[in-house]
Amino acid sequence: MMMKRTTAITSLNGLEQMLFCDDVEVLKASFLEMQHLYQSATREISTKLEILDDEFQFIHKRNPIHHMQSRIKSIKSIFEKLNRKELEISMESAKANLHDIAGIRVVCYYIEDIYMIAKMLTQQDDIELIRETDYIKNPKPNGYRSLHLVVKVPVFFSDGKEWVPVEIQIRTMAMDFWASLEHQLKYKTIDAIPPSVVRELQECADTIADTDLRMQRIYKTIEQFNDNAD
Repeated sequence: MMMKRTTAITSLNGLEQMLFCDDVEVLKASFLEMQHLYQSATREISTKLEILDDEFQFIHKRNPIHHMQSRIKSIKSIFEKLNRKELEISMESAKANLHDIAGIRVVCYYIEDIYMIAKMLTQQDDIELIRETDYIKNPKPNGYRSLHLVVKVPVFFSDGKEWVPVEIQIRTMAMDFWASLEHQLKYKTIDAIPPSVVRELQECADTIADTDLRMQRIYKTIEQFNDNAD
């Protein structure tokens, strides 16, 4: 599913000027076409994850996935990222250079669920793993934890198929709680966050990570107790 026409500009100022010219309709049409492509890719991944979750529930009587969210970057976010990377600002450039236009956040109950879901998904024949970044074993300096995958999935249309990249962030409910609040606090701050607050956020992240491990141990203990009772 190829773009029929590419509109290229060299800066965000160019984008602002373009919004007042005749090519704006071309830009909108290109973005809507790309949006449809990436939304189709997120549906493919979401369906796969739902099937895995349902199968696990059928076999083990519990769901590893608490909930999922998907999103497609706005045209403004796409072009701002291209601008930061000093790349040509066009839809074709975005498709060629950005792997996070489409994203899915998968929130699990336990840490072991994260790796299990990632393994089951990436072992499928029509999933191509592009990149894996483990911020659980190697947290970011601010304390952020999550497993990030970039995969490609085929999207089938009437005139063929196209492999589309999707970024998948898999984390526990506790990790998601911390990341959501940290994101909100960061964007409420006009100036740089004071070092004391940064340290406190890191400490909170470490405490939450320890709680994740403790809850997983409790779950394992109860599971073993139930198995022995049977």
